[in-house]
Amino acid sequence: VKMWRYRGGDYVEQSSEDVWAAVAGSVRAALAAVDGDDASRRVAGLGFAATCSLVCLDASGKPVSVSEESDPENERNIIVWMDHRASDEAERINATNHKALRTVGGAVSPEMEMPKLAWLRARKPAAAAGKAFDLADYLTWRATSENTRSLCTTVCKWNLSADASGARWDDDFLRTVGLGDLRDRCDVGEIFGAPGAPLGTGLTAAAAADLGLAPGAAVGVGLIDAHAGGVGSVG
Repeated sequence: VKMWRYRGGDYVEQSSEDVWAAVAGSVRAALAAVDGDDASRRVAGLGFAATCSLVCLDASGKPVSVSEESDPENERNIIVWMDHRASDEAERINATNHKALRTVGGAVSPEMEMPKLAWLRARKPAAAAGKAFDLADYLTWRATSENTRSLCTTVCKWNLSADASGARWDDDFLRTVGLGDLRDRCDVGEIFGAPGAPLGTGLTAAAAADLGLAPGAAVGVGLIDAHAGGVGSVG
């Protein structure tokens, strides 16, 4: 997967189209390594785990550049997890001492999504005025057209509030950190699901064609990559 780094490595970007192509290539390579002509039909379902990188699209679902370098094709539409351009925004959010910060250890990191969205609103507003996804949620949306966000990604990296009564955005928190109109301007999700929960009717025909799988194969709500590793480690 291509990666662009600049400004001493603090700015790190990728392309969602490139990531999807890499996923498709990996799935096809795995299928090719399986004996038999019906390998694709033997895949009952799949899930996605990914880094907590921020994917920005316009309202129609096309990539929107997040880059401060020349990017006329809007290729560079992902702020990668390790990017630290939003360090000042993270400090300002933490200075509010809002109660919503308690669920993330009392402070956000510039690697989380609210600081990155605040940075975009100030410097690249078009990138925060369409659709914004955590990368795992982008991949499940791309695979199924279902706009359900993972409780794993949104609670851990987006400051979503969740408890036994359900999940919801904390609008007071958003107003306090200067993102009070975020949900009006940008689709950040309103439906949330537990990791592994089935999404819609599974793979769309277009996604199935890209991946070399059967349409309708089950797709589960995604996970942060490190969390998926934890699940795998404990079985």
